[in-house]
Amino acid sequence: MSTKIKFCGLTRARDIEAANRLMPEFIGFVFVPNSKRCVSPDLADVFRRMLDPGISAVGVFMNDEPSFIVELVKAGIIDAVQLHGGEDRNYISKLKAKIDRPVIKSFRIRTADDIERVKNCPADYVLLDTGADSGKQLDWSMLTDPGRQFILAGGLTPENVGIAIERIRPFGVDVSSGIETGGYKDAAKMTDFAEAVRNADRQTEVRG
Repeated sequence: MSTKIKFCGLTRARDIEAANRLMPEFIGFVFVPNSKRCVSPDLADVFRRMLDPGISAVGVFMNDEPSFIVELVKAGIIDAVQLHGGEDRNYISKLKAKIDRPVIKSFRIRTADDIERVKNCPADYVLLDTGADSGKQLDWSMLTDPGRQFILAGGLTPENVGIAIERIRPFGVDVSSGIETGGYKDAAKMTDFAEAVRNADRQTEVRG
């Protein structure tokens, strides 16, 4: 199975154009006000209309009112939801009852004990990270048995993502700062990242 790719935090039309050339499975629009990658719903709507229909748009939120998320889903701006705050089981279950879209819950992994919280989360997918916008690499040795498929984030770059895939075989990989130059998405780095993921998948298939 191919490793799913998510380019997160796209903020410009040229970022969408680069994504359309590279065809990751997912891209992310950040709706967290204090994030430097935050976009407005109106701008995200423009970008969503530019986006290749074969790519799913994920909305990234932190402790938002569910009604705001539902509004963006119903408007067709996002295809999936990613939660980065303190959203608990009750919040996730209520949100899933209101939208027929995948929900991803992000977990900050600092110790092996944090892995236990991942196993019983009602979200459709879990994302394992070192913290929102940290850009720091996660300690992959803690992920030998997280108990379910996961999306790997945290300090991934074109240089190390292939190693991560070979070592821990994540369901998907999520990158933001690792494909940026000067705080903006870099099309060359986006290309290198996608190629590194796909090359690693081919090598993994050959090795069985």
